[in-house]
Amino acid sequence: MILNMSQLSPQGLVEKLQWRYATKKFDDSKIIPDEIWSGIASSLVLTPSSFGLQPWHFVSIRDREIKEELLPHSWGQAQVTDCSHFVVLTAKTSMTEAEIDRFLARSIEIRGGKIDQLNPYREMMVGFTKNMDDAAKLQWAKLQTYIALGQLMTTAAVLGIDACPMEGINPTEYDRILGLEEKGLTTSVACALGYRCSRDKYADAPKVRFDESEIITII
Repeated sequence: MILNMSQLSPQGLVEKLQWRYATKKFDDSKIIPDEIWSGIASSLVLTPSSFGLQPWHFVSIRDREIKEELLPHSWGQAQVTDCSHFVVLTAKTSMTEAEIDRFLARSIEIRGGKIDQLNPYREMMVGFTKNMDDAAKLQWAKLQTYIALGQLMTTAAVLGIDACPMEGINPTEYDRILGLEEKGLTTSVACALGYRCSRDKYADAPKVRFDESEIITII
């Protein structure tokens, strides 16, 4: 497949990223259209992960009652209830050989071939996960969700959707309210998505960033 890269210039991308900010106040009267949300959802599905194992699940919350139940476990941050879509990024609490085999079966389904051709890859993945205890595997899975968070926020900016990443939440209470434990999942981080309120004073504030020369080294 040949991709037409002319639709978004480097300068256009920078302008989108300059436009985005961690939205503090959303307009609760505005809802993300289904066709735009579909693109955002696809970006989550297409997020790269270690070995391609995708040790995560994403919960998109639109139900007002559930948002209000989560609010007191989110430091009372109004973004939770005022946004259009509140996405909770969760990590799988275990990565078993069965999970690896499920991924390999999916690979054969999509790409074709025979499962025994993937045995060396399977051995590598099994060896990697066996070298970690349960706590290390969970930490690894949670770190993967931050790759998805970055992709989610960048996609939103390109599509003109505001976002606010949120770590100030109580994962234990989120897990309880969303029934995650019985699904083998646990809350990692969240992100509110929607449209900024015209009264959000932070919308036009200049970004405070160090110079590129301090952040990037070219060798």
